[in-house]
Amino acid sequence: MSILIKVETCSQSQPKPPSLPYPCAPLSLLSAHSLFLSANATSSSSPTLFPPPPSPTDSRQFHSPPPLLLLLLLLTALSDEGYLGFDVGAAGSEMRHLGAPSLEVKELEELPEQWRRSKLAWLCKELPAHKAGTLVRILNAQKKWLRQEDATYLAVHCLRIRENETGFRVYKWMMQQHWYRFDFALATKLADYMGKERKFAKCREIFDDIINQGRVPSESTFHILIVAYLSAPVQGCLDEACIIYNRMIQLGGYQPRLNLHNSLFRAIISKPGGSSKHYLKQAEFIFHNVVTSGLEVQRDIYAGLIWLHSYQDTVDKERIALLREEMRQVGIEEGIEVLLSVLRVCSKEGDAEEAERIWLKLLDSGDGIPSHAFVYKMEAYAKIGEFMKSLDIFREMQKLLGSATVPAYHKIIEVLCKAENMELAESVLDELVKSGMKPLMPSYVNLTNTYLGLGMHDRLQLAFSECLERCRPNRTIYNIYLESLMKAGNLDKAEEVFNQMLNDETIGVNTRSCNIILSGYLSAGEYVKAEKIYDLMCRKKYDIEPLLMEKLDYVLSLTRKQVKKPVSLKLSKEQRENLVGLMLGGLRIESDEDRKNHMLRFEFNENSGMHSVLRRHLYDQYHEWLHPSSKLSDDEDDIPYRYSTISHSYFAFYADQFWPRGRPVIPKLIHRWVSPRALAYWFMYGGHRTSLGDILLKLKGNHEGVEKVVKTLKAKSLDCRVKKKGKVFWIGFLGSNSTWFWKLIEPYVLDDIKEDFLKAGGETSVDRTEETQSISFDSGSDSDGNASDYSGDGNL
Repeated sequence: MSILIKVETCSQSQPKPPSLPYPCAPLSLLSAHSLFLSANATSSSSPTLFPPPPSPTDSRQFHSPPPLLLLLLLLTALSDEGYLGFDVGAAGSEMRHLGAPSLEVKELEELPEQWRRSKLAWLCKELPAHKAGTLVRILNAQKKWLRQEDATYLAVHCLRIRENETGFRVYKWMMQQHWYRFDFALATKLADYMGKERKFAKCREIFDDIINQGRVPSESTFHILIVAYLSAPVQGCLDEACIIYNRMIQLGGYQPRLNLHNSLFRAIISKPGGSSKHYLKQAEFIFHNVVTSGLEVQRDIYAGLIWLHSYQDTVDKERIALLREEMRQVGIEEGIEVLLSVLRVCSKEGDAEEAERIWLKLLDSGDGIPSHAFVYKMEAYAKIGEFMKSLDIFREMQKLLGSATVPAYHKIIEVLCKAENMELAESVLDELVKSGMKPLMPSYVNLTNTYLGLGMHDRLQLAFSECLERCRPNRTIYNIYLESLMKAGNLDKAEEVFNQMLNDETIGVNTRSCNIILSGYLSAGEYVKAEKIYDLMCRKKYDIEPLLMEKLDYVLSLTRKQVKKPVSLKLSKEQRENLVGLMLGGLRIESDEDRKNHMLRFEFNENSGMHSVLRRHLYDQYHEWLHPSSKLSDDEDDIPYRYSTISHSYFAFYADQFWPRGRPVIPKLIHRWVSPRALAYWFMYGGHRTSLGDILLKLKGNHEGVEKVVKTLKAKSLDCRVKKKGKVFWIGFLGSNSTWFWKLIEPYVLDDIKEDFLKAGGETSVDRTEETQSISFDSGSDSDGNASDYSGDGNL
């Protein structure tokens, strides 16, 4: 008797896409998909597939697929690289309706040999009870007689008894055997089971295996993988979900169900406006697919799309008008969300008349005026120069809502500063201070910047002193104060402030700071000091203002034969030590095809206070190495959460030691390079402190490498315990051991992080807390189904 695991496939016809009012991905892929299927049936060579579309945040237009011959080459290049507060249950509930291939496996009693039946029955009972390492050893011991049919039966049996993790391990073991032949049905079934358990990494691994075999994954696999990504509280999963969604349509020729469209769209608009605006093309693509599939476009989709458009730097007013007209035609009433989005556009365009019309609609809605509406209306009038009207709106907000919000305070102070009405600006700032609301820094920056432009240096100094008493230091306001001192002719004080900025890692200097002090030194004839600043700027690759460079040419010609000294990039001893810790903490390296040049990729968690401090520090420390696309302009102060260095041969040592084959490994000589400073940066980049005070460090690598690190720590009198969760090891310093670890690294931890660490009951997290909440060093297994191969004392 055979077991038949089958889900009926629901076939759908692919409609022809109409002309688009907005750039979207082409959908005319059904004929190409048919060509793929026919090629697969008639040719023994690998069939040809369409490549994935651009990233959802890519600014490029979607293009038609390249020729099939080129696609065959591109196929081999396919590879993969917080918490979403929305419900994907609706999309997940449709999984049982999706198509999947049939998987037929013989029953045990159908096998002719009694000994084979006995051994398979023993393996079925034994394998689920063991950890990954032991399971592989057991299977290796059966290599002489195990065949693909036997291993397939084992994997399917594990799925039947809900031991999906064991089934996945059997599948991965099968792939390494000489007799292995790719089984599309088995791979699909395993991927679907992994995805239903929200193990998106394993589901994606099998998904990529299917594509690398020249096959198109089934509709169910696409759907389940997208839902798994959307359900994962991990940064970057939304981007991956968008990529898989695009492939589902362009590669597979499938039509996603309505709930999947809606879930992905809601995930996009659940992000803050500043970050979600980069997903506009992806949102338009989803909207287009819903419309062309003849599905119902819900009110939230219209409102969300208008909301995304309103956040763009250059607003497409015609597109917004078209969407509003479509809403009216289908009988959907504009809600407060749509009216607020239109009001936001009015504030950007300075359209006060339209803002008043929207305001009346908000009043008629009877739901009250949202606080944001007051801010947008204030800005709309400020754009046309009616500053006092903006103040009247602010006072109206205080009257109607009882008090103004912090954004409203910041906006009215900005407006009054532009009007150069400093007495009123100071008065409103005093109100904000007395209210106890924070932050105050944006208003102080506007105030001091205006004082600088007006030449009111005494008032600026007073505001700067007040700011330092009430706010955490900020490089922007320090630069304003530094420039004020230079214009006031107070060079000695300016030099003192510059050195303070240079030595304080939480403030630091940038191109603007250096140009300001350089200008002062050149004007005062302090040529020796000017040369030192010039050397610093060359080393950091800061741009020197053209007028200052003309003066420097003369100064440097007096003392140097070569005026513009070429500066070769070289890592300092401190930078080299830091990189060791950062590599252990998860810093990525990407190499070119010849492995001659290598690029460092810094990635930080947006939800981590520690990473917010560290990203600024590392940005300044490795500024001279940063890629031009990662460098900010002088008037920008918001350090990105992702930036990278140039591709350079100087990083070859770290690439060879920590990323030799494009994957993270732990070097054999790691014990020589682990210093207290390296441990401090490992903690800050890839560590976590629990509410109990325990310290956990994340580490990727194999068992042998982790054992070397544990022995190195023990040599430094640091006792630890090790836990494996998925592909990541966690090294835990528990109880008094965390105290000893902290004392070792404290001198090298950044001051702001140190303050947070020392707060009573404080918790410092540089990684996703969800990743560590389920880790218990008292248990023998983890939530991902992978038991640790370490004993309690940290030994293998």
